[in-house]
Amino acid sequence: MSTTSDDDDHRLEVLGYKPTFRREFSNLATISFAFSIMGLCSSIATTLNTPLLLGGPASVTWCWLLGSCMCFTLGSSIAEIVSAFPTCGGLYTASAQLCPKSHRAIVGWIVGWLNILGQVAGVSSTEFGLANMIWAAVSLHSPTFQLTQGKTVGLFAGLLMVHGLLNSLATRHLAFATKGFVFVNIGATIVIIIVLLATTPRSEMQSAAYVFGSQGIVNQTGGWNNGIAFLLGLLSVQWTMTDYDATAHISEEVRRAAYAAPAAIFIAVIGTGILGWLLNVVLMLCSGPIANLPGISGSAFLQIMALRMGIPAALFLWSFVCLTAFFVAQTALQACSRTVYAFSRDHGLPDNGYFGHVASSTRTPLRAIWFTTTLSIIPGFLDLASPIAANAIFALTAIALDLSYIIPIFLRRLYANHPDVMFRPGPFYMGPGLLGWAANVTCIAWTLFVCVIFSLPTVFPVTKFNMNYASVITVGIVFLSGVWYVLSAHRHYHGPTSNLDAGTKARLGLEEQTDSTSVSEKEKDRVFVSLGSA
Repeated sequence: MSTTSDDDDHRLEVLGYKPTFRREFSNLATISFAFSIMGLCSSIATTLNTPLLLGGPASVTWCWLLGSCMCFTLGSSIAEIVSAFPTCGGLYTASAQLCPKSHRAIVGWIVGWLNILGQVAGVSSTEFGLANMIWAAVSLHSPTFQLTQGKTVGLFAGLLMVHGLLNSLATRHLAFATKGFVFVNIGATIVIIIVLLATTPRSEMQSAAYVFGSQGIVNQTGGWNNGIAFLLGLLSVQWTMTDYDATAHISEEVRRAAYAAPAAIFIAVIGTGILGWLLNVVLMLCSGPIANLPGISGSAFLQIMALRMGIPAALFLWSFVCLTAFFVAQTALQACSRTVYAFSRDHGLPDNGYFGHVASSTRTPLRAIWFTTTLSIIPGFLDLASPIAANAIFALTAIALDLSYIIPIFLRRLYANHPDVMFRPGPFYMGPGLLGWAANVTCIAWTLFVCVIFSLPTVFPVTKFNMNYASVITVGIVFLSGVWYVLSAHRHYHGPTSNLDAGTKARLGLEEQTDSTSVSEKEKDRVFVSLGSA
């Protein structure tokens, strides 16, 4: 294990960064982390109302299948880049390395802020979804319970504080706990599928035409045509299967990161896509009359479970769904804090590197963890202004993150032959031929398409209370960050910057530059050959 860690640390130094974390995440823990960030059953439970109540059962079934296939191309493209750049900056760091030197600062700045915005919204929306799931169980158990927005936001903030405390533990404790997440995640999904099928009489199951056909298109948007109503169902799969690069953000804590991190992404995308589709199909088969959903609990997922297996059994299994959501929030906060740490380390925040500090007691970025925790509370307060705000946060997560993903994928192809760009494939590589090009082009086109869909208002008539502000917030943040860069930030931010000392740079053959890390061709080739044979 010592040799493996040395190889990982050497690869990180070649990329221009000093190893500061302990590599405690094994292959199992890394795969579990990747599965947990997607959530599977808990993410479907959180977002099922949107496709079911806007487009109908057919939207739930087909949008998941279509979206997961497209997400597979995006996940594969991301895994390829993560394998080449296994740093906690993830695709933010990779973006700056995949474009000419003159563009590195502005590209790193835009991608960094998009990624942080998407991850903060992801942490907030996951925690908000968990709070609603807990209150849904309370409402189902006690129908007279009066739920207020204040109670939801209060529980949401409290849960974030708990996750902040858990993320303050040392890496070895986080890695140990993460190993079990995947078993709860997949196990809960399989058990729910089996129990729903076992407790639903054949005579009460919905027809194939209702689950897969035109009978299952139930437009309840109040104004959109059936096609748009159907496509609004993509929110569930795109929100579930995002944050792919979360595994990259812990790559400086992962053993054999160039292998383990991309492999975990690849496996998690396939597993989540297949199991998620099966779960959605079974839910629709057992759903009962759509007029009775989402029911008193406010959650269509929980209501279907209660209808088929009874309230006690439904609440018992629901506790595991909530536990899965708890794991999602835990891993999302860990990944986001590492991004903030990396951005601060590169002087992308106006903090003089304050949040780019690793605590000596835990070897984790405690300052970045608590800054991220505090920042993630802010979007949740939007619920006090509008109940529709939660959907906007969900959509914002997918828009901001997916846009930050396709930028490095696009840059890699655009500047493939540029002398400033030296892309050296990692162990996970789709090759220079048609397969890689097809995956890259497909995921870029798909992401731009879904960003348009997620910018649309979901219900009519549109008012200031139910307007979808996701695109407005995303564009606004990017615009303000751009103005900030032009007026001030360009003076202190020069893109991902090496934090190695002069001696290490000389030993590795790194060029002395302040705007970005750079590696000599000879050294890069030597490192990739040696690691490839390890």
